[in-house]
Amino acid sequence: MRDFQLPGRSPAMAMNGMAATHNPHAARVAIEVLQSGGAAIDAAVAAAAVLAVVEPQQTGIGGDCFVIMAKNGTDQIVAYNGSGRAPSRLPADELAVGHGQLEDSSPHAVTIPGAIDAWTRLVADHGRKEIGELLAPAIAFARDGFPVHPRVAEDWALEEPRLRRDPNATRVFLPRGRAARAGEVFRNPGLADALSLVAAKGRDGFYKGPVAQDIVSYLRGLGGHHTIEDFEIAAGEYVEPVRTDYRGMEVCQIPPNNQGITALLMLNILEGFDLAALEPMSAERLHLEIEAGRLAYRDRDAFVCDTRHAAFPVNEILSKDYAARLRNEIRRDRVADHLPPPLMRKSDTVYLTVVDRDRNCVSFINSVYWGFGSTRVAPTYGITLQNRGMGFSLDPAHPNAIGPGKRPLHTIMPGLAMKDGRPFLCYGVMGGDYQPFGHTHVLTGVVDFGLDPQEAIDQPRVFHSLGETQVERGVPVDTVEGLRKLGHRIVQPIEPLGGGQMIKIDWSEGVLIGGSDPRMDGCALGY
Repeated sequence: MRDFQLPGRSPAMAMNGMAATHNPHAARVAIEVLQSGGAAIDAAVAAAAVLAVVEPQQTGIGGDCFVIMAKNGTDQIVAYNGSGRAPSRLPADELAVGHGQLEDSSPHAVTIPGAIDAWTRLVADHGRKEIGELLAPAIAFARDGFPVHPRVAEDWALEEPRLRRDPNATRVFLPRGRAARAGEVFRNPGLADALSLVAAKGRDGFYKGPVAQDIVSYLRGLGGHHTIEDFEIAAGEYVEPVRTDYRGMEVCQIPPNNQGITALLMLNILEGFDLAALEPMSAERLHLEIEAGRLAYRDRDAFVCDTRHAAFPVNEILSKDYAARLRNEIRRDRVADHLPPPLMRKSDTVYLTVVDRDRNCVSFINSVYWGFGSTRVAPTYGITLQNRGMGFSLDPAHPNAIGPGKRPLHTIMPGLAMKDGRPFLCYGVMGGDYQPFGHTHVLTGVVDFGLDPQEAIDQPRVFHSLGETQVERGVPVDTVEGLRKLGHRIVQPIEPLGGGQMIKIDWSEGVLIGGSDPRMDGCALGY
């Protein structure tokens, strides 16, 4: 694993527009779209499409998408749930047989992809360009090839054994008989053909016709219950964000079935502590973050679900009184011993953010869930299919129980913070279940400790998972020992904890300040 905790770089600064993404190609394309007159959502979709090609282990058009936008620098917020549903003929009675989750490559774990629906709908409603123009760079990368970046190559190698389980995945993603290495050129002409159909026909290029048929036929051959009708009726929806106040800022997240409310609950709990009086990387600060997370994840695992099928106590969970009651469960001198271990799942995701000249602000996240998703790949079009169905509970009594037409608990979460009625921070930290921790860590870094976006993202991270406290390299030795004395069982994560982007708006100077995670290959660019 690379030593990603070297001294950090400076934040990017610009006045007209900015994009921060996981890959330099995507960031460049986003800036080009802005400079040619595109809106922030145009640039975000163009960048997301590029990432779907150049970071196939993280994202793709066979996955899902969530977006939060602030329009024209105002408090007009638009949020979109682009997560897919389980097939309408899924035999839930056969699958909901107890606890645990679906097997990662099971066709039953493949929910209907929601990304293309989200991209085309948001561009049509809020963009200035046509989807065909925005997909052109991604099509060129897929057809002509691109050099694989170092972090992508590391992830690719880790997933090689899983890719070998599927003959299409082996053919498409192991063309040299092994995972692609850094600096090697990779092409996916089938994906270029699929993106070209979307460019020509819009949403119907994916959800109707040969692409949908390719996916459905393959999944049904594996025992899946997907139908062409499931694809034809697939649609995301605009939603009202869930919000909380944190030290004078309004922090916004996507509502359940998304786990974003977990980060809001963590912030509500931490608001009762004077974090600014602590050292940013002290054992006490990190201990409070960990314990707040354990409490918030307990509620996430109990309640987050598709709210069209089960009740969710949003107002109660986000009330300050409830946070105060939870806060009383935290001991500052030791680890709580009464909390269940969170139900943790791994994930691979791309997060990006774009702000344009008019201060349209887009917080955008796209994912296929695990590395290369289910590793089930459509034979003709080279599309990696997500395994988001693993987010369901197999307990039929659980609010998040698997069922036909339902959306599972979803980990990917875009963040947006408002201040004085205007957007202040567009941010996100990917990494599956780590994401609420990551959002809380970077947000409190800016608000409580006065860090700039790059400093907040660079800061070493901790995460409580399965009874262990994962501590990245770079956390001071004294802090690690302090956490041990408080009862934390310390381990070093085998991979960096997440990867994120952030853009801060300085309204007094008219300046955009961006940061991009050194744990990934990307950058923040402005003009």
